[in-house]
Amino acid sequence: MLTYARVRFVTFVVLVLASLPCAAQTAPPSTPQPTSTPDTPTVKVGGTIFTDYTYQQQPTVTDSDGNLVNLSQFEITRAFINLTGNLSRRIAFRLTTDVARETGVGSALEGSYTLRLKFAYGQWNLDDWLGKDSNVKFGIHETPWVYYMDEIYRYRFQGPQFEERDGFLALTDAGVSFHYAFKSDYGDVHTGYYNGDSYSKFEPNDQKGWQTRGSFRPFARGPAPLYGLRVNGFYDHDAYVKSAQRRRAAASVTFEHKYLNAAFDYLSARDQTSVKTPGVTTVNSREWSVWATPKTTRGLEGLLRYDRGEPNATPTSQMIHARTIGGVAYWFLTTPGITTAVMFDVDNTTFQKATQPTVRKYAVHAMFNF
Repeated sequence: MLTYARVRFVTFVVLVLASLPCAAQTAPPSTPQPTSTPDTPTVKVGGTIFTDYTYQQQPTVTDSDGNLVNLSQFEITRAFINLTGNLSRRIAFRLTTDVARETGVGSALEGSYTLRLKFAYGQWNLDDWLGKDSNVKFGIHETPWVYYMDEIYRYRFQGPQFEERDGFLALTDAGVSFHYAFKSDYGDVHTGYYNGDSYSKFEPNDQKGWQTRGSFRPFARGPAPLYGLRVNGFYDHDAYVKSAQRRRAAASVTFEHKYLNAAFDYLSARDQTSVKTPGVTTVNSREWSVWATPKTTRGLEGLLRYDRGEPNATPTSQMIHARTIGGVAYWFLTTPGITTAVMFDVDNTTFQKATQPTVRKYAVHAMFNF
């Protein structure tokens, strides 16, 4: 038999349980409960660090005491602080600061890291009218070619691709651009009007660069293994001063897959720094690169890359160079928004018709992105 005390206890427990909310009672299934409205402003803070240790086997250098030594150094090659967000569903922004080593002779900051802007732009999202990923950007932002290729390459923390490394193109610049993505993922177009002198230089005159890239994915609805194949073209119409050409044309075939990213990339350039200075002639250059990054599902990857360049592509050119890069990397984390990796590589550049010595470097690189 239940005692009076037990009856009171059982009654109390039943009343408490009955008063607790049931998950099915919190809201009818057809009534969503959003945590924020679509136009609620959001701000995110992140960062990127590229750091390395490099040992230069060739050529040797002379120290302040006259000794021949192999240069070696720990270095921070990139240090970004990223501030990104949305002011509304249709307006976004990005502000990114970077560091650069001060190399000015006699400067009180010589050898120090100084702060500079890498990205600083506003973005108007046009998804409601033109479809997903359509937008206009205004300010210092990515140029159409280098940033796009870097997203496929993924090894900028080892070093930039040849267009940027050899001084033909820049990652970002000040200007305005428009991006449009084709439906069904068949490709995209990015075109913009820029200063043309990169984010790290000021605009010296009235000349501007018109840069356009188009990419086409032929097998967007084809066999799965070929989905990652894209054909890309780029043109940059610019001038150093009035009528003094600065032209760049590039084309590439890229491939992205679970086990392999690869590309063949070709660039042709024409440079004429002046039309009125005696002795200044037009320089025609051509360079190409082929690279592959075989991958595993456990984070282990390789990098194989070969660049060949003729900065002055004439029959008597004296500056033909060949660059070979080979490395092994391990990616610790590749979750959205967080990426860390470490890499060991050999970077070797030879000059076939010049008196310049071979440059060979061994390095350990690390990348932290969050």
